[in-house]
Amino acid sequence: MSTTTAAGRRPSRATGWITLLVLVFLALFYVFPFVVQVLGSFKTDADATNNPMGLPQVWTTAAYHRLFQNSDFPRWFANSVLVTLVVTAGRVFFNSLAGYALARLRFPGRKLVFLTLIAVMSVPAVVLLIPKFLVIKTLGIYDSYPALMFPLLVDAAGVFIMKNFFESIPPAVEEAARIDGAGTFRTFWSVVLPMATPALVTITILSFQGSWNEYSHFIIASSDPNLTTLTKGVGTLASGGLGGKANQYPLKLGAALIMTLPVAALFFVFQKRIMNTSAGAVKE
Repeated sequence: MSTTTAAGRRPSRATGWITLLVLVFLALFYVFPFVVQVLGSFKTDADATNNPMGLPQVWTTAAYHRLFQNSDFPRWFANSVLVTLVVTAGRVFFNSLAGYALARLRFPGRKLVFLTLIAVMSVPAVVLLIPKFLVIKTLGIYDSYPALMFPLLVDAAGVFIMKNFFESIPPAVEEAARIDGAGTFRTFWSVVLPMATPALVTITILSFQGSWNEYSHFIIASSDPNLTTLTKGVGTLASGGLGGKANQYPLKLGAALIMTLPVAALFFVFQKRIMNTSAGAVKE
């Protein structure tokens, strides 16, 4: 009996060790480029060129000094922060409104609107670049902050997430609020929205990440150097523009590292929240 039990445990333990080793390997595989990025940003240009994968021969912060003192990087960073904060706030608000309307309000064409939403989600973003550019030019907002922000204030995926979450909340909660005299918006704002905290956290994280890393839209929305964002500026820097010579790897890696940190920190802090968009829904 004991022999059978021990024999039965061995495959399970071996499988566990194999799974652990595979996961460790995959983790190292994905983390390694980030480690190279960090180490490379503290090297000299010559050291990064001759020894791209190793430790710095001489640790130096010269690349960061050049970024903040001899380039437009601070302006790029400020533009990205401004655009990201406005777009994130706008998406959280408008996605919630649209999601609640599709989940609860009954109006003509509601199903058609939802089907259109699904269709938009299936269209590659690059297909919409030229129509976006034409709309921005027609509205007369090209080369302005509104051009960078307004087209990003609502996204189909966010509306879809919020709609699904609101549908998981029992209508009885809203009926009680209406009996107390609350209108539609009051019910949404004071009763339903506070219950949607898990979904709001998810939308906030995804909106921040999406607007912070946005690239293609900023290319067609503006050509003014004063409106350059981090993605556009770092992309130009990496390609050798704006004085970024081919062998200035520490400069480019440092810029990419600073650009990566806010999103990485956000995901690290809220990783458990983003995993569960259904937590917090009330069951009848």
